[in-house]
Amino acid sequence: MTMASPELTSSAHDHSCPSCTSAPSSEECERPETDRERLNRKWNEILQETRVAQTGVQILFGFLLSLAFTPAFRDLELFDRVLYVVTVAAGASSVAALIAPVSIHRFLSGLRMKDEVVEAAGRFMACGMVLLALTIACTLLLILNVVTDSVVGELVVGIVMLWFTVCWYVIPLRLRRKSRRRGD
Repeated sequence: MTMASPELTSSAHDHSCPSCTSAPSSEECERPETDRERLNRKWNEILQETRVAQTGVQILFGFLLSLAFTPAFRDLELFDRVLYVVTVAAGASSVAALIAPVSIHRFLSGLRMKDEVVEAAGRFMACGMVLLALTIACTLLLILNVVTDSVVGELVVGIVMLWFTVCWYVIPLRLRRKSRRRGD
């Protein structure tokens, strides 16, 4: 039988956190981030978020592009054709905004501008998400205009977009406000 090292056998109460004056509480005690660590963490988070959003928007955009080449597309009324153009333009704009952080990073890499890169990337991500929500709304409306009557389609799109608003904006902003109050 081998002996465990002292670090592995000591209990959690035998050490104190380097940034605290007492033993750690039930909450995880971490040392404060340096500015560089914070920027690196934020950049890595943006990259992960971008990967998720890009996949979804690229699949949706590919679907939209293929619609124009289906036989049923020729039968669309003027409103639906205009809606299709708006949808494709919103989808392309969403792709551009969600891929922009990669381009910004590539052009500014090595120039010691990570703070600006992270800030710009975050703004493009937010813009891309708004454009993605618009693309999804227009796509739903286009499909539901073909499948149902327009009133039912518009009602369904309204309900779905309300849900998107709650999930993507209301809850995160509410949590942010709660966090700020806790920090005061």
